[in-house]
Amino acid sequence: MNNTPANANFSDLVAAELPYLRRYSRALTGSQTRGDKYTVATLEILLKDRSPFENDHPVKVNLFKCFHAIWSTSGQQFNDDEDDKMKSRALGLLANLTANSREALLLRTIEDLSYEHIAVVMGIEVQEVKDLIATANVELADSFKGRVMIIEDEPIIAADLAAIVSDLGHEVTGIARTHTEAIKLGNAHNADLILADIQLADNSSGIDAVNDLLEMMDVPVIFITAFPERLLTGDKAEPAFLISKPFHELEVKSAVSQAMFFASTDTLKS
Repeated sequence: MNNTPANANFSDLVAAELPYLRRYSRALTGSQTRGDKYTVATLEILLKDRSPFENDHPVKVNLFKCFHAIWSTSGQQFNDDEDDKMKSRALGLLANLTANSREALLLRTIEDLSYEHIAVVMGIEVQEVKDLIATANVELADSFKGRVMIIEDEPIIAADLAAIVSDLGHEVTGIARTHTEAIKLGNAHNADLILADIQLADNSSGIDAVNDLLEMMDVPVIFITAFPERLLTGDKAEPAFLISKPFHELEVKSAVSQAMFFASTDTLKS
C-alpha cells in the first residue's frame, strides 16, 4: 500500500478504522447485530485477499469499499432470524427510497468522506454521489415526522440540538439535564426518538438514563460522545446510532433521519 508507512502493520491499520465501519454499518442497517455481521463478513474477505488495499487510497476508503462490495451483492437483505415486523417495515421503507442514497449520505455526513472518496467506495461518479446525497436528504426528511426527547446537560449544545431537530420538522418533547429529569420527562411525554449525551450534569450516565427509559418505550436512540470508539468495539451490546463530539449540523440531521427511518433498534441494554 503506497499510502502507508513501510513498517506499518496491516492488521493495526485496519483495526484503527473498524470502529467507524461498525458505526456506518449499524446506522445503515439500524441495528448493532445486523451491522456487525456485515463488518465481520468484510474482515473475513480481507483475511483471504488483501489485494483491494494495494493502491494509493486511504485504508478507511479501501475498507469501506470492501464492505460495499458485500453490501451491494447481498441485496441489502435482512437475515431470516430478524423480527418479522421489523424486517417487513424496514424492507418496505427501503423500497421507497432511491437506491444507494442513504449510503452516500452516511458516508458524507457521518463518516466525513470526500465526494471523491465516496465515489471510490461506491464505484460511481462524483456527480452521482452529489445527486444521491441531495436525494437522500429530501427522501429521509419526508419519510417520518415524530417527537424527540433530548438528554443533554450543556445548555448551548441542547439548544443547538433542539433547533436542528425542529428544523427537520420533528417536535422536541423537552430537554433533560440529569438522569432524574430524563425519567420525569419520559413519564410525562411519549417520544419516537431519544437523543442522549453519555455524561450528564450530575455525573449520572446518559446510558443508564436511556436504559431506564427503554423500559417504558421502544424507540431508536442516538448517543452523543467525544469518545465514539469506546462504544464501537463490537464486544458487547452497543448503540446502533452514534454521533461524535464536536458534531456538525448535517451529521446530526443525517443521524436523526436515519434513526427515525427505523421503527426500533438495538440499544445498550445488557
